[in-house]
Amino acid sequence: MVKVAVVYFTRTDVTGQLAQAIVAGLQENPLTEVIEHRIDGQEIIDGRFVNPSLFESLLSCDAIIMGSPTYMGGVSAQFKAFADASSDYWAEQYWSNKVAAGFTCGSALNGDQSSSLQYLMTLASQHGMYWVGLDTAHGGRDFGLNRLGCQLGVVARSGNGEVHEVDLASARYLGRRVAKLVRQLRR
Repeated sequence: MVKVAVVYFTRTDVTGQLAQAIVAGLQENPLTEVIEHRIDGQEIIDGRFVNPSLFESLLSCDAIIMGSPTYMGGVSAQFKAFADASSDYWAEQYWSNKVAAGFTCGSALNGDQSSSLQYLMTLASQHGMYWVGLDTAHGGRDFGLNRLGCQLGVVARSGNGEVHEVDLASARYLGRRVAKLVRQLRR
């Protein structure tokens, strides 16, 4: 049994729909336990994300998949509060050797969503995690996925709260990919 967490913030539910697709991809393997956590503003107290039980559960995960909408070229303030609170686990490298992946969305075709994924990748690297992107090259061997062509993770574009079916399929694929990789690493 492998354990994977999906931690994300969503306001318009686009990121939430991507998270649900990732969870569905993870659950295609019955030997994968999933922890899903949607960051809530009530968890941010005096500017600091506070949820000790979530962080305790993340310690036993083999992978953490992180998601946030892209606001002004970066992750949301709510997700950043979670990331900043994870620094309590950074000094001892408690997340070291876990697998990490990410997803984001924006309202423009190129709304600097890759900046959000680069931030998530940097966060994962600081924690000593292994980053997993997409292995689907848009226009090449893409299996009909990754329509916006970002290799770092899943990027969706939505201006009306609806998520394109290819973006959802790409998110589901990322969930399957992470679950498969974690199982391979555990052998």
